[in-house]
Amino acid sequence: MAILGTLLKKGIRLRSALEQEFSSSLEIQKNELRNLMIKARHTEIAKKYHFDQILKFFKKENGDFYQAFSKNIPIYNYEKIYEEWWHRLKNGEKNITWPGAIQYFALTSGTSGASSKYIPITKDMVKAIRKVGVRQMLTLSKYDLPDNLFTKGILMLGGSTDLDFNGTFFSGDLSGITTGNLPIWFQRFYKPGNKISKNKNWGEKLDQIVEEAPNWDIGIIVGVPAWLQILLEKIIQRYQLKTIHDIWPNLMIYVHGGVSFEPYRKGFEKLLEKPLVYMETYLASEGFLAYQAIPKQRSMRLVLNQGVFFEFIAFNEKNFNEEGELREDPQTFKIDEVEEGVDYALLITTCAGAWRYQIGDVIRFVSKEKCEIVITGRTKHFLSLCGEHLSVDNMNHAIELVSEELNLNVREFTVLGLAHEGLFAHHWFVGTDDSVSKEDLLKRIDSHLMTLNDDYGVERQHALKAVHLTVLSPSIFYNWMREQGKEGGQNKFPRVLKGEKAEAWLYFLKVNNIDL
Repeated sequence: MAILGTLLKKGIRLRSALEQEFSSSLEIQKNELRNLMIKARHTEIAKKYHFDQILKFFKKENGDFYQAFSKNIPIYNYEKIYEEWWHRLKNGEKNITWPGAIQYFALTSGTSGASSKYIPITKDMVKAIRKVGVRQMLTLSKYDLPDNLFTKGILMLGGSTDLDFNGTFFSGDLSGITTGNLPIWFQRFYKPGNKISKNKNWGEKLDQIVEEAPNWDIGIIVGVPAWLQILLEKIIQRYQLKTIHDIWPNLMIYVHGGVSFEPYRKGFEKLLEKPLVYMETYLASEGFLAYQAIPKQRSMRLVLNQGVFFEFIAFNEKNFNEEGELREDPQTFKIDEVEEGVDYALLITTCAGAWRYQIGDVIRFVSKEKCEIVITGRTKHFLSLCGEHLSVDNMNHAIELVSEELNLNVREFTVLGLAHEGLFAHHWFVGTDDSVSKEDLLKRIDSHLMTLNDDYGVERQHALKAVHLTVLSPSIFYNWMREQGKEGGQNKFPRVLKGEKAEAWLYFLKVNNIDL
């Protein structure tokens, strides 16, 4: 086994060197868009928007290709593209937004709206996700890791691989779809294995993993922080351990994504005997968009050559209204036109038939040259009732700071914007089992936000008249998610609740006799 580990590691180093990019980001993206349009040129959407005519502009050296593309094809959000095109895919129609019929649909967690969304997953997208996953694994050669790590098990905590089938297509979590399509060579390392991964009952699945845990030698864990932390705690409690390393001594790497890890870090690391290597991914239902390529950096590298073309819209009041909805005729930028330190909403065109699709995420470039980004929030998961422009990035950072100051394990949190005496207020709900002064916690969060966000500091003296805070057991958050049908898998508790979601949360607290 040690020999196998050595060979694997040498192979990774060799292949990692071959992944170096020799073209500019614009050249790579231009080629990617051209290839996407060529492959989709016989689809219904291509006929409507005359892809063949747009493709002629790719012969030119200047940026005319992008002008032709962006002026002739409209920007889509989910509702618009579903009503116009994607609903036909669910009926089994072929060649609508991508060649052929769609066999799989990923169900999103639905944190921004009232129900889940159906995102088409093509064979080309499954292949692209697999290739980017391998590429991220190749970055392990940059870490000082023992050879035998590459012989250990990889625990992937995701949705059920037993997908729903309605006679036309399969649907389920993206993690369930991709796990069900793992390459044969990877399956010998994969845990919890096919039998447990099919279980649709999240509680039973966790219990089954707990029972099997002593039989596995796990080196890498993959999953959403909240659910993975719950699993590790269950294992530690079941076997009366001090840390998870008592049962998995070779655990060295945690691959996470979908939500900022920083608010969870304090509590998560209490479960460890020794530090882990943390690797962040940006794997959305619409595609594998970025991954952490540089050790010990809180940034990820956009993947420019695996089935995704990126566009960027400055996330400001000129382009978005107070509800996070895109205004008409926003200015869009391609990869060579962005600036570092500016928040951008993402548009993506993909090999799953998304065209100029507003994914809903907001990112910021920390290195334009290396295409390194951080995720700063969601277009609708921010608060700006009166111009405070409070982002999820601000919220995560404030929670991280108070967790360090108070040695506090914050498991979950969310924020609501409310009317207050003719003006406005924020209400924080913080999930922790630790003893903490509500007043002190509120004061510290408020103070940090005023430092982190100048607009917030100004409005705290004017229209944002009050900030409230309720401390809850983390179980309240998870019980609400269970009631919403969003337990486990890729589901995350939204950091900002608005509209129907906010009303449902407040009603849930009321019927459970939780005082605000």
